[in-house]
Amino acid sequence: MARLKEEVEEKKKLIATLRNKPWRMKRRLQNLKEAQGFVEKFEGALGKGKGRKLYAFKVMMAKKLIKFNRDFENFKTACIPWERKIKEVESHFGSSVASYFIFLRWMYGLNLVLFGFMFGLVIIPEVLMGLPQGSIPRKTVPRDEQDTAMDFSVLSEFGGYFRYSVIFYGYYNNQNTIGFLKFRLPLSYFLVGIGIFGYSLMVVIRTMARNANEGGDGADESEFTFCWKLFTSWDYLIGNPETADNKYASITTSFKESIVDEQENQKDENIHLRRFLRVLANVLITCSLGGSGYLIYFVVKRSQDYAKMDSSQLSWYQKNEVEFVMSLLGLVCPPLFETIAELEDYHPRIALKWQLARIFALFLGNLYTFLFALIDDVNEKLEKEKVIKNETIWALNQYYANYTLYHNVTQNIPLPEIAPADVIRGPCWETEVGIEFVKLTVSDIEVTYLTILIGDFMRALIVRFLNYCWCWDLEAGFPSYGEFDISGNVLGLIFNQGMIWMGTFYAPGLMGINILRLVSSMYLQCWAVMSSNVPHERVFKASRSNNFYMGILLLVLFLSLMPVVYTMMTMSPSFDCGPFSGREKMYDVVIETIQNLPPFMANIFTYASNPGLIISIVLLMVLAIYYLNTVSKAYQKANMDLKRKIQMQRDEEKNRRNNKDSTNQVMKDLEDLMPNKSLIPPPAAEEPANPAPPSKSPKVTGKAGTAATGRGVNLQRDVSLAAANPRGPVTRPPGPRGPGPLPGVGRGHPPGPGRGRGRGGPPPLR
Repeated sequence: MARLKEEVEEKKKLIATLRNKPWRMKRRLQNLKEAQGFVEKFEGALGKGKGRKLYAFKVMMAKKLIKFNRDFENFKTACIPWERKIKEVESHFGSSVASYFIFLRWMYGLNLVLFGFMFGLVIIPEVLMGLPQGSIPRKTVPRDEQDTAMDFSVLSEFGGYFRYSVIFYGYYNNQNTIGFLKFRLPLSYFLVGIGIFGYSLMVVIRTMARNANEGGDGADESEFTFCWKLFTSWDYLIGNPETADNKYASITTSFKESIVDEQENQKDENIHLRRFLRVLANVLITCSLGGSGYLIYFVVKRSQDYAKMDSSQLSWYQKNEVEFVMSLLGLVCPPLFETIAELEDYHPRIALKWQLARIFALFLGNLYTFLFALIDDVNEKLEKEKVIKNETIWALNQYYANYTLYHNVTQNIPLPEIAPADVIRGPCWETEVGIEFVKLTVSDIEVTYLTILIGDFMRALIVRFLNYCWCWDLEAGFPSYGEFDISGNVLGLIFNQGMIWMGTFYAPGLMGINILRLVSSMYLQCWAVMSSNVPHERVFKASRSNNFYMGILLLVLFLSLMPVVYTMMTMSPSFDCGPFSGREKMYDVVIETIQNLPPFMANIFTYASNPGLIISIVLLMVLAIYYLNTVSKAYQKANMDLKRKIQMQRDEEKNRRNNKDSTNQVMKDLEDLMPNKSLIPPPAAEEPANPAPPSKSPKVTGKAGTAATGRGVNLQRDVSLAAANPRGPVTRPPGPRGPGPLPGVGRGHPPGPGRGRGRGGPPPLR
């Protein structure tokens, strides 16, 4: 029984460690089946007496638990959205292309949570507990717009019934509490608008920290370059023969490039011409960025003039000129930057970083130019709102005065009976800003999908079916099949998310539109990649590039927060629309809520909002960040020193094993300071065949590191793992081999006179 138990334990150990065995897969499967069968057959027979059934039951339950855990893990994997699609793309195009779809899925999860906040805390309370549609002017289509409120041309511009719906800011009422739950909708709207940025900031920073902990390849990129490329270059997730061939060629090319890089470091070039071309390229790109910003500002200004005209007299282009120009600049400028960058002649890695930075500057400049132009438009609308507000107040005063004169009543004067559709209302600048962001998002969706269908799918159809009857090879030459633009798609996704963060405060329904965009993009782009694109010629493994994208996303998040905070703190809300109407500033809703709290809690918030306390906390946080940064740099320096010491110790150990000169730079400097320029003299030359005198100690002549005069300084131990070579140097070519011994005769000295026991005298003296 004990032997059987030992065999069962050995089989279990074999099953656990079978993955580490250097066997072929056929042998592994065969041993696995045999071991599993043996364990399943004899494991239940190890119990004794009454405990046998109990032991068998425990073994069975342990197996069931293992199977349940494995099935549960498979179930959790199956519940991950689009996991199978991403794995399919990854097997054909490598992990670099799959990293975009993983990032797209991550963005979908983030937006789903943000939509849950906005939908559950703002939209649903307004729909269920707020006033119904058409009850007040802000929820009613004006009388002069009702005839065209359902036209497709109006709805495509998000006017008509779309404008006066829960999608936009102006629909929500300004009552402090609504419904039987006394839900504070204005406070909830304000806190959700701030909480979206706070939650996004927390998630992005947490993801960056997790990627930083999981990233890294175990060594510096400058050390053992060829070894790392040789043993870690292959992407084992590739399952397509064409991609595998491209990866093989990419590894070969990377080795060649590394060799060329080492040679280029010592190559002389015309540095003045190179600097002139790089300055010229940067000047051209700066002019392009400035021109694109001026063009957007000019178009937005002209669109404000178009808004004052009758919409029936405007063409489709005039109505959508801003969105069309911004989308066109996003398509034309990146290839133009890439063409100009050829003058710089940077290394491809450096050129890629410059390209990403310039595209980032293009998108950011266009977005902020659009915002500055919108702020000018908002200021004009605020002036118009003041005029309308003053006219409304004057009209109400005239009504109260006439009612008092006619009825001789000064109290309890009823409001004028005017239908909600006939009330004069202001332009509601928050809704106008929200409409602009929604139109930008929708136009970006349309341009992206048209680019996929025309630029990828139609191009693939032309190459596929016209290649047989064309003058040249369309697949190998122009236009060929398209490659998936990873960096362009990621940057477009990031800046679209920036517009969502900014526009959600003015259009709560924009988050739902973005979720539909992300879902449709996942399916459409997966289909386009698998049907119309080919793997990259240089397939690279996605390692730490996600943190670079997360860093750009964090910067875009910060830049998106600034305009929203500016409008909350400095600009007055519209007087007749939105949850903050009737207040001087949007943040007044928080002050009103604090004043309505019990005195004890109100005092706590009052003290917490004291500027002196806030400044002290900010200074403390700055000092803490400075201290942590200093400690982190000290740890990094200590880590680098430790790595350097380990490398020096490794070199010295290698030197001792190989009996070579020291590779330690400190030892070499000491050697240069010595009079004989050597602390570790070369080993003494081997003596000829003459044996050493018996009186001389072998420790002097045979010990390495002793000078010829016996006064050398031995700083290293004589350590040698290999046996000494007993042969002397070869000084003549090999001659003909003499006759060998006869069969049955050993290889010793041949028998002769004087040899053997009792045969003659001693051998003659030499």
